[in-house]
Amino acid sequence: MISKLSYPALITAFLTVPSVQACEVALALTVDISGSVDKEEFRLQMDGLAGALRDPTVAEALVSKKASVMLVQWTGTSRQKRSISWRSMADYEAVETMAEAVEKAPRAWRNFSTAIGDALTFTSAFFDEVSECKRKVIDVSGDGYSNEGTTPIQIRSHLQQEGFTINGLAIEGSAEDLTGYYRDNVIAGNGSFVMTANTFEEYPIRIKQKLFREVTNQLAALGVPLKRF
Repeated sequence: MISKLSYPALITAFLTVPSVQACEVALALTVDISGSVDKEEFRLQMDGLAGALRDPTVAEALVSKKASVMLVQWTGTSRQKRSISWRSMADYEAVETMAEAVEKAPRAWRNFSTAIGDALTFTSAFFDEVSECKRKVIDVSGDGYSNEGTTPIQIRSHLQQEGFTINGLAIEGSAEDLTGYYRDNVIAGNGSFVMTANTFEEYPIRIKQKLFREVTNQLAALGVPLKRF
């Protein structure tokens, strides 16, 4: 369970805001479950996400920003599923409940292609439900190039014009320079960035770093994308 007392005073002082604050960020977590992702790699992603949500600094940021969070699983064309609808991270109990839901979410599909553009289109449609949130962020992680459906480069400009920020976590190993592909084809918006997990085993630490940066909006005012981490 998350314990508020465990947070360093410096982090609390930096992130604490008045309790009347409206939702600062709507964050859609999207997980690649295409055929290249085996059972163990799926588990590393879901458990890694849950662990990242429970991290004291991430949980503090989510609560301080009154974030709304949802979870989408995606693979090929017409195969995207919202596994967890929007939940308000109003307190630490809500963050823990979200982490538990992520851990328990069953895999939607197993043997299909990689349609990143379709995943972005599908995910973006749900943001009308959280229109009160100031920022709209789609968190995309995956281990391969898009090979089916609408290409991400076709949709990202439209989403950027609609006020979205798309950030990427490239899981290297299956595709050559996937980080570069995400940088050139997927990420978009003010302060957008891509981070690298060199293996699925490295995913948990990278997604924790990524969530903290996304929620706190580090460097967004400068519009500086982080090309590699």
